[in-house]
Amino acid sequence: MRRLSTVDKLSKEEQKKNRYYTATQYQLMWWRFRKHKLAILGSVVLMVFFLIVVLAEFIAVAGPETRDPHYVLGPPHTVHWIDADETVKIAPYIYGSKTVRDPETLALRVAEDREVKIPVRFFVKGEPYRLMGVVPWDVHLIGIEDGLLHLFGTDDLGRDVFSRTMYATRVSLSIGLIGVLNSFLLGLLIGGASGYFGGGLDFVVQRLTEFIRSMPTLPLWMAISAAVPKEWSALKVYFAITIILSLIGWTHLARRVRGKLLSLRNEDFVVAAKLAGCSDARIITRHLLPAFLSYIIVDLSVSFPYMILGETSLSFVGLGLRPPIVSWGTLLQASQNVRTIAMHPWMFIPSLFVVSAVLAFSFVGDGARDAADPYSR
Repeated sequence: MRRLSTVDKLSKEEQKKNRYYTATQYQLMWWRFRKHKLAILGSVVLMVFFLIVVLAEFIAVAGPETRDPHYVLGPPHTVHWIDADETVKIAPYIYGSKTVRDPETLALRVAEDREVKIPVRFFVKGEPYRLMGVVPWDVHLIGIEDGLLHLFGTDDLGRDVFSRTMYATRVSLSIGLIGVLNSFLLGLLIGGASGYFGGGLDFVVQRLTEFIRSMPTLPLWMAISAAVPKEWSALKVYFAITIILSLIGWTHLARRVRGKLLSLRNEDFVVAAKLAGCSDARIITRHLLPAFLSYIIVDLSVSFPYMILGETSLSFVGLGLRPPIVSWGTLLQASQNVRTIAMHPWMFIPSLFVVSAVLAFSFVGDGARDAADPYSR
């Protein structure tokens, strides 16, 4: 029996080795990636964020401009599951609200009314909306039958911070996605042409890259965004900010692509492709770029935090998106002073979404960087 167990153990080790040696490149990359626990955690967080991007209207309890005049600057509602007699409630509930006068500042504030209990429902009917701007619907993920559930409290106009954060997540992440894709294409085209053809084209591209990278980031954003006409609609400003961010963010990828092409353009497989009559465009797109595709994917994932922080910074200082567009930056404009954070700390909740998104993209980028070289130890 002991000999059989040893043989079985050896056979399992041999099967494991055979599985490793016969695996494809993408299988090896996936096995290496899933060992990175923080990268897996970041992937889960990003999946939640992109689910919010798709279903923002459904997850939000109301529209971004819907006001609750009876709950202005109200604190977040606390959802209770256990009643006062310590019996578990089958359905969650919140307490009602009432206006009281602060004994120290004599200012009116919103407080809980413990005598009123309001049940919280899932898949409740509420304010009508169009899902992704197309499908008409009126069902929300969570809410109450009469009134609004404020999970993140309200702002100085009585607008629900939770709903506005959901819509802001869609806007900020979509700007990051579109901006990164634009800068990705520019980086591949400009860097690829510079590294493959060289000569005068390479000299001009590198001087332009150095000029853009040498300029301070914030003054550059301020100068370009100042050129956006004030009379433009919110939609035009949205696309303008996206283009501005992509025009600035292509330089890093272009440098990396240029360096890789310089080291690969004289390899044997490139010479064979030239002798076979392949065009320069085919050699670059079908032979050279796939040779280091994993590194391009890593650069793509790492570029997202810079785009998100760029939009947030511009909107925060009033140079980016403007109301009625809701983004993480415009939401954080309301919490610029210490007094607001001290008296109404829930107004600072959108910053947690910014930090979570940046960390998640960074973790995924680190995991992708390790997975790009699955043979390293």
